[in-house]
Amino acid sequence: MILYNETISIDNAVAEEWLQWMKEVHIPAVMGTGYFLGNQISRLLHEIANDGTTYAVQYTCRNLADLEEYQSEREGELEARHHNRYNGKYVIFRSMLEVVAKDVERED
Repeated sequence: MILYNETISIDNAVAEEWLQWMKEVHIPAVMGTGYFLGNQISRLLHEIANDGTTYAVQYTCRNLADLEEYQSEREGELEARHHNRYNGKYVIFRSMLEVVAKDVERED
């Protein structure tokens, strides 16, 4: 399984509205492409004083081929909508991770 992570620092002046838009518009549109199995949003707890709030938006997909197809076929359009709405108010860093273990438990 592949985890597609987008770490986004969003200006505090629009952070609340951005989060609502992500939940109601952007993430449903990404999920509607059919490339992803699930998603989650996490907020960074210990923020550096930079007038922004940092979130990690994560999507899971079956394999790297699905992610690469999403990136080449659909991501540009969805990314453009985000950029046009929040231009100059965010910084983003994307990463792709392969899930090598999940729900590992400690043995006593």
